[in-house]
Amino acid sequence: MINIPRGTQDILPEESPKWRYIESKLHQLMEVYNYQEIRTPIFESTDLFARGVGDSTDVVQKEMYTFKDKGDRSITLRPEGTAATVRSYIENKMQGLANQPVKLYYNGPMFRYERKQKGRYRQFNQFGIEAIGAENPSIDAEVLAMVMHIYQSFGLKHLKLVINSVGDAESRVEYQEALRAHFKPVIHTYCQDCQNRIETNPMRILDCKVDKDKPEMKTAPSITDYLNDYSKSYFDAVKAHLDRLGIPYVVDPNLVRGLDYYTHTAFELMIDNEDYKGAITTLCGGGRYNGLLELLGGPNQTGIGFALSIERLLMALEEEGIELPHTSHLDLFIATMGNDADDYAVKLLNDLRHENIRVDKDYLSRKLKGQMKQADRLNATYTIVLGDQELATNEVAIKHMATGESHTIKLNEIAQFINGGKA
Repeated sequence: MINIPRGTQDILPEESPKWRYIESKLHQLMEVYNYQEIRTPIFESTDLFARGVGDSTDVVQKEMYTFKDKGDRSITLRPEGTAATVRSYIENKMQGLANQPVKLYYNGPMFRYERKQKGRYRQFNQFGIEAIGAENPSIDAEVLAMVMHIYQSFGLKHLKLVINSVGDAESRVEYQEALRAHFKPVIHTYCQDCQNRIETNPMRILDCKVDKDKPEMKTAPSITDYLNDYSKSYFDAVKAHLDRLGIPYVVDPNLVRGLDYYTHTAFELMIDNEDYKGAITTLCGGGRYNGLLELLGGPNQTGIGFALSIERLLMALEEEGIELPHTSHLDLFIATMGNDADDYAVKLLNDLRHENIRVDKDYLSRKLKGQMKQADRLNATYTIVLGDQELATNEVAIKHMATGESHTIKLNEIAQFINGGKA
């Protein structure tokens, strides 16, 4: 027997309605916020992620699924959505569109070779947004409000929005030097990744999961002490917008987005529940980025975005005992008696489906009692029993399964009857 690859999952028929409900709701919310869907390839040039995500990151160094294609080109299954979205923005010259900023969203599978645990898979489904073309505190606040709106719309209540400013490029030069001076005396006691990052990007040390409990982590310089006047005023404006919107938040000076192109607003949404049993408490994260478009050969534009995992959203809903509403039933089940009735049912099924009636029949030659049990299992609203008499009279008794109420109607009136009941 061939088993599913480690770190992946089958979304079985009893679970897929939850996914459809979540995805449908996200699409609806994006229409409200005036974001448009973009769909990019599942694989891209490896160089896109090396440059766009950062070749010093764990994602690029350890987690990417990379291979050579038949043209000897290095190809990578996408590990995240921002780089591909920005690549498409540049390639399709979206900076020339009349409507600016360009507001985009995506939803699809991503791939990272990570250690499997609850809420983390090697193939996972990520939903994200990018708003490109405006550096304005109000759009930062819009994105943060959207994050809260999404999770609250599913009924989640135990949420904590954590924000910080990582400043602009000017602010970060001095901060990077302060971090190097702080960590260098003890860097030999840190993991190899941190030792490599001390020169390339010391802010990445603050993200380290291996050395997170070292005492120097707690006493490291804070980025907020190194913000210049523009960065301070920008962050104050974002916080003022959140206050006007009534969105609670916590400022965490140690929250950084360690990639070089991140600037100003950085944030994470976390589960805030003492009784939570999961190992992963971060539901989504994001931030503002300057320099990424230029890094990928594009114009001098800025953007902000975030990404969330559908798997982690489902995990949080399960933890809080929230059942998602979804429909999984038939309008009608056709039970048949005899070959003529079964043949007639084939065409009747086809006709009714063209009238948008959700309908099915028996395919296993069950006895009538077995067919009615199947109708129950399929949660059919109505059933009909089709036999020689019904074919002769062109009439059938249609029964409402929940109430037991029955009506005799013409065979060609079934769709009208059911659609009338829906209304």
